[in-house]
Amino acid sequence: MDSGDQAASTIWYVLALVLVGSALIGRRLAWGGILRMALLWVAIFAGLLGLFKLAQNEGYLTGRWAEQGDMVDEAPAAPPPAKAEGQSIRIPVAPDGHYWVEATINGTPARFLIDSGATITALSENTARASGLNYDVGAPGVIMTTANGKVEARRSSIASLAVGPITANDLPVVVSSSFGEVNVIGMNMLSRLKSWGVQNGEMVLTP
Repeated sequence: MDSGDQAASTIWYVLALVLVGSALIGRRLAWGGILRMALLWVAIFAGLLGLFKLAQNEGYLTGRWAEQGDMVDEAPAAPPPAKAEGQSIRIPVAPDGHYWVEATINGTPARFLIDSGATITALSENTARASGLNYDVGAPGVIMTTANGKVEARRSSIASLAVGPITANDLPVVVSSSFGEVNVIGMNMLSRLKSWGVQNGEMVLTP
């Protein structure tokens, strides 16, 4: 358990003790009744904490990546090139209806699909290996909900992901063989931008 999980657990336990204590102080019960009530409150909060952690360990990879119920598992051979416009970058829509862009991961070229329906940026295993990304294949995975159901992925972090003039540092990502050969830029990168959106059929990203 990392420091964030420990802090969350501590907060939940403190709240449980405060509420239990408040409930018991306001009632005059025999010690047996007090013990039973305390155990009931602890069980309730333990269940809520478990649900909270389960929600933390799941992510979503949906949106434009899902095409007629199936995930896009391969990037197009030659998507339309993006164009720099000042600090912004304009990405034309590809023939398949998606927005693809050439980027670099720690200096290594990689092609990405931009998907605002994905909560987190995702890499194929081949891309992760080519860019020298470190991740523990034996570590507990995170469950991702995709168009094809739930898949297991591994957490990692990119030191630098650059799309034209736009660079994101220390960007959390997930890696899985279930993503095929597709890499996806998700909302955890898009939310760092000043603005992003579609204008005249082009995806416009502004840092």
